[in-house]
Amino acid sequence: MTTSANTSQIKGPAIFLAQFISDEAPFNDLESIAQWAASQGYRAVQLPTLDSRFIDLERAADSQEYCDELKARYEQAGVTISELSTHLQGQLVAVHPAFDELFDDFAPPELRGNPEKRQAWAVEQLKLAARASRRLGLDVHATFSGALMWPYFYPWPQRPAGLIEEGFQELARRWRPILDTFDEQGVDLCFEVHAGEDLHDGVSFERFLEAVDHHPRANLLYDPSHFILQQLDYLGFIDRYHERIRMFHVKDAEYQYSARSGVYGGYQDWQDRPGRFRSLGDGQVDFSAIFSKLTQYGFDGWAVLEWECCLKDSAQGAAEGAPFIEHHLIQRASHSFDDFVAVAASPERNRRILGLKR
Repeated sequence: MTTSANTSQIKGPAIFLAQFISDEAPFNDLESIAQWAASQGYRAVQLPTLDSRFIDLERAADSQEYCDELKARYEQAGVTISELSTHLQGQLVAVHPAFDELFDDFAPPELRGNPEKRQAWAVEQLKLAARASRRLGLDVHATFSGALMWPYFYPWPQRPAGLIEEGFQELARRWRPILDTFDEQGVDLCFEVHAGEDLHDGVSFERFLEAVDHHPRANLLYDPSHFILQQLDYLGFIDRYHERIRMFHVKDAEYQYSARSGVYGGYQDWQDRPGRFRSLGDGQVDFSAIFSKLTQYGFDGWAVLEWECCLKDSAQGAAEGAPFIEHHLIQRASHSFDDFVAVAASPERNRRILGLKR
């Protein structure tokens, strides 16, 4: 067999800082949290973009000098920046009125109670993030789609004809200008498929893709934990959508079948739900198979721990996460294992072997 031309390799370990940022040391300033991440064995950090202590998004969008300085500060502390995230701002691009008050908490205080201004702010935040990503030398970005249709995900009462189609068309109208901005900056916009978002499984992502004319910058952040909770085939998802998978959250989960509750959870708290997020290695996700499939398809992005667990403390989860990811990283083969018995080949010889005339 011939030597493999694809030697790409997943990078890692990295850690998403959103679940760790707080007002307590070492999680309350840039240098301290970066040094903490490095001390845990992480090589990169994925940055949420709403807290100016860790990145000033507006400055990052407009100033190359600021971005160069920001990168240097993280690198001096021992980590690089893997990606930026606008999960919360992306959520506000599309909010059904039923969720207005709850999602107001994601917006600046002066915008709360004003959905139109809140949405305009969110759109601008995404566009700033596209420019900031380019200045930081990043080519992928994480976000949520928001949700106009989530109250209607279950077809009761019967939905009027055209409701879902109009919902996807409106979602596309809101996201297309943002996708175009990301395209101008050379950055892929990666939607995390997630319950509570209009893009929550493969079918909904396909419908969105069709609505935005298969925009080249509309891509995926792959997180298998959300497939466990929805009882979806998380390995088959990679086979089907690997060309659009550009980011990877390494997060575990479990689903315990119950006679009392199912995927909807019975309005229970996380500890009591059949589907629960767990620290790495404590759930049911087959990460060996995931890392193998992503390597097979040439994924070369970062493997980023997103820690969420209803039982284990975050400090323990973070400490265990880096070696867990490190253990699963695959150094892609540079040549075939049976090259040692390779034989000479030529078109003439191949025809002879097949019993064909010259």
